[in-house]
Amino acid sequence: MDKKRLLNIGYWILFIGILGYVAYSKGWILTNFESISPAQAQEMIQKEEKVTLIDVRTPDEFIQEHIEGAMLIPLQTLDKNLGLIANVKNQKIIVYCHSGSRSVAASRLLADNGFTPLNVKGGITEWKAQGLPTQLKE
Repeated sequence: MDKKRLLNIGYWILFIGILGYVAYSKGWILTNFESISPAQAQEMIQKEEKVTLIDVRTPDEFIQEHIEGAMLIPLQTLDKNLGLIANVKNQKIIVYCHSGSRSVAASRLLADNGFTPLNVKGGITEWKAQGLPTQLKE
C-alpha cells in the first residue's frame, strides 16, 4: 500500500475512535442505565415516588442554583461517598449535572455499584429550558 492510503486508513480509524468516545461519554452507546427527560424526572418527583435526587455538580454550582430536594454529591467524590446513599440502593436515583455529561459518568458508576440511576438528559440546563423550577441562591 502506498503512504497516502495508509494515512487515510489511519485518519478513519482515528475518526471512528473519537466518534466512539464521544458517543460513550454522552451515554448514547453501551449504557447500563436509563436516561429520562427533565419533564419525566419532575413528574416522578411530584408523584412522590420513592426517588432520590442527586446533583453531581460542584458545591459552587449547587449553591448558585439547584433543583429543590436535591442532595449534593459531586462526581469527583461520588465513588468515595456511595455510603451516603446506601439506604436507597433499591430505589430509583435521579442524577443530574449542568448539561448531562457528568451525570452520565455518575450514572455509570452508580449502576456498576448496584444502584438504579436515571440520568436527566441535558441536566439542569435543559430542566430550566423546559421552565421547571429551581432554587436560586438567596
